[in-house]
Amino acid sequence: MTTLRWGLIGASTIAAEHMIGAFRANGGEAVAVMSASADRAAAYAKKHRVARATTSVKELVESNDVDAVYISTTNELHRDQVFAAAAAGKHVLCEKPLALTLADARAMVAECRKRGVVLGTNHHLRNAATHRAMREAIKAGWIGKPLFARVFHSVYLPAPLQGWRLERPDAGGGVVMDITVHDADTLRFVLDDEPASVVAMTTSAGMSRKGLEDGAMGVIRFSSGLLAQFHDGFTTKYATTGFEVHGDAGSLIGRDCMTQAPKGEVILRSSAGEEPLRIDHENLYARAIRLFQEAVAGRGAPAATGEDGVKSLSVAISALAAARSGAETPIDLTV
Repeated sequence: MTTLRWGLIGASTIAAEHMIGAFRANGGEAVAVMSASADRAAAYAKKHRVARATTSVKELVESNDVDAVYISTTNELHRDQVFAAAAAGKHVLCEKPLALTLADARAMVAECRKRGVVLGTNHHLRNAATHRAMREAIKAGWIGKPLFARVFHSVYLPAPLQGWRLERPDAGGGVVMDITVHDADTLRFVLDDEPASVVAMTTSAGMSRKGLEDGAMGVIRFSSGLLAQFHDGFTTKYATTGFEVHGDAGSLIGRDCMTQAPKGEVILRSSAGEEPLRIDHENLYARAIRLFQEAVAGRGAPAATGEDGVKSLSVAISALAAARSGAETPIDLTV
C-alpha cells in the first residue's frame, strides 16, 4: 500500500474531525498544517499532533516531507492553492466546490493534468456503503429502468460551521454551493447518469445574511430523462436525510444516508415485497484516502476526480442561475 505524508492547507474542522484520522487509518500522517493565523496554526498542530505549523502555502507545498496536500480553506482560495501545490509536484485532494467558477475549476484540472499530479474532489458521499449498494442494485436491474429520484439533504448547520457559509457570498457561501453540490455528485454516482438541466427555488429563512440562501429545492433533468428532486437546507433541526430511486420495476429507499457517518439503510421494494440491501459500512473518509493513495500509485482513480468536481460545481452554478431566472437552465458538463 502506498502511504502518503500530508500537508493541510487550512486548519479546518473537517480535517480535525475526519481527515487526519483517515490519513492515519491508511498508514499516512499529517506532517504540516497551514493557516493564515500563526496562533491558530500552532494551536491546531499541537492539539492534533501535527509536526509543523506555518502561515505560508509556499513553504508547505515545497516541503520535502509533504507528498500530498488536503485543501479545506474557503472556496475562493482553492484555485491558487491547487496551482501552488501542483507546481511543487504535490498531489491534491480538494474540498468541494473546487472553485467559484467553472473556468477556474477547469483550469485546476488542466494544471494538475499538465503537472502529472493526482487531483481529487472530497465528495465523501460516494464512499457511503448505502450509495454504493444502490448503484450496484440499479446496475443489476433490480428496479428496472430508473424514472425518478429524490434526495432529502436538509439539516441544521452546527454553530462551528456557520460563519462564512452564512455570511460570505465572496467565499461561495450558501446552501447550494455547500450541499446541493454534494447532491449533484451523489446523484451522478448512484444513477451513473449525467445531469442535463435544472429548475430551482431558494429561500432565506433567517440564518443567512442577505444575498445568501439557506434553503433550496429543485429538480434536475438527467440525460436519460430521469427527474431528480432535491431539498437542501441549513435550518431544519429535526429533519432526517434520505435518497430514493424509483424505477418501473421497483424502488430503492435509502434513509439516514446523506451524512458523514458510516450509517443508514436501504430497502428494496418490488413486487416481491420489501427486503433490506446488505450494507457493509466503512468510514467514508478512510475509504476516500485509500482510493486516493491507490490513484497516486497508478492503480485506479480517486473516489471523486477533479473532473467530477467540475461537473458537480456546474450543477450548483446552474441551480443558482435557475433560481434567479425562474427558468429551466442547462448544465454545462464540459471539463
